Amino acid sequence: MTEEAHTPYAKALGQRLRAIRMQQGLSLHGVEEKSRGRWKAVVVGSYERGDRAVTVQRLAELADFYSVPINELLPDATPAAAATEPPPRLVLDLEKLQHIPADQAAPLARYTATIQSQRGDYNGRVLSIRQEDLRTLAVIYDETPSQLTNQLINWGVLNEEARHTIELPA
Repeated sequence: MTEEAHTPYAKALGQRLRAIRMQQGLSLHGVEEKSRGRWKAVVVGSYERGDRAVTVQRLAELADFYSVPINELLPDATPAAAATEPPPRLVLDLEKLQHIPADQAAPLARYTATIQSQRGDYNGRVLSIRQEDLRTLAVIYDETPSQLTNQLINWGVLNEEARHTIELPA
């Protein structure tokens, strides 16, 4: 175990890695299988728990394996803020969005397409949005942010952990 392991940053990085893996519907063993043994389940699990430090090179390779920009794997720059504040962005699973009836998903599909266009980000698998985006979408759907979050989780577009990351209205 290295010095970096078990720091608040290592734990936050591990949480991001786990969230992306789960967004893609992969178990730790699923990662090992899909990568044909390149990524061992025990190693990825130790990264996710913050037990093992990950090099920048390995992190870049893991981002490539998950087909996400490397910055999606990185927690907020300030570990103290990350520990006390909810993350500012949520990750949408765009592949699952395609399986929702069009009449329900249309506003979200248009909104995510606009964000992708603005960012020039067309990886098509996941899209990170801010809490402000979630609040805007809630207005479009005529729901509270927590109601919309629950709906997105039910659709499979957001994972369960998202329920704990949103700022609920007072």
